[in-house]
Amino acid sequence: MSLISRISRALVLAPHPDDEILGCGGTISRIASGEGSVTVAVVTRGQPPHFDSAQADHVRLEAERAHSLLGVSSTRFLDLPAAALDQMPLADLNRAIGEVVSDVRPDTLFVPFVGDLHFDHRLVFEAAMVAARPRGNDYPVRILAYETVSETNWSAPMLSQSFQPNVFIDISDHLEAKLDAFACFASQLRPFPDERSLETLRALGLVRGSTVTRSAAEAFMLIREVS
Repeated sequence: MSLISRISRALVLAPHPDDEILGCGGTISRIASGEGSVTVAVVTRGQPPHFDSAQADHVRLEAERAHSLLGVSSTRFLDLPAAALDQMPLADLNRAIGEVVSDVRPDTLFVPFVGDLHFDHRLVFEAAMVAARPRGNDYPVRILAYETVSETNWSAPMLSQSFQPNVFIDISDHLEAKLDAFACFASQLRPFPDERSLETLRALGLVRGSTVTRSAAEAFMLIREVS
């Protein structure tokens, strides 16, 4: 039995709009095309004075279009301040993440990698671990950390944990869906050789796939699984 077939209800935590596509867009598509459901929770929103409100509205529309293409069942926008999670009480962040996890009740939780360069990613990971504590009988039995180009790969290896994937999900039939979804983010898309380009995402999918003899794959670190 494949990992995907064991996922009935997945929750993807995205610190910012597009992280969910960069990290696990193909996996989202594969789960949604089968018998599983996927909820995406976008944790932050760009807020004045550092971000333009109209631009934030536009990015939200891009996310909704991308999620529709992938078959996402539900999208939650938590609207916490982007690039400022470290300035809010951790109890408030933990509560916001905890409420989503409690409401969705996922069996599988996808989270950003704790060693990512952006501190929003690190704080969302830590809040997710608080929310997913294995207490009682109702908690995510599976937690997977995904990689985000330009965040996961740029932390200093001597200062932060390095991303060492031990789970690979075959997205051979879903790589194009991932690329189409990321193309919805016109405001975030960059021309190659920028990392946030369609060419880079395709190349990463091919490389991750080739390491496990698949045409394309997404890589994850298994944080915990209860079976």
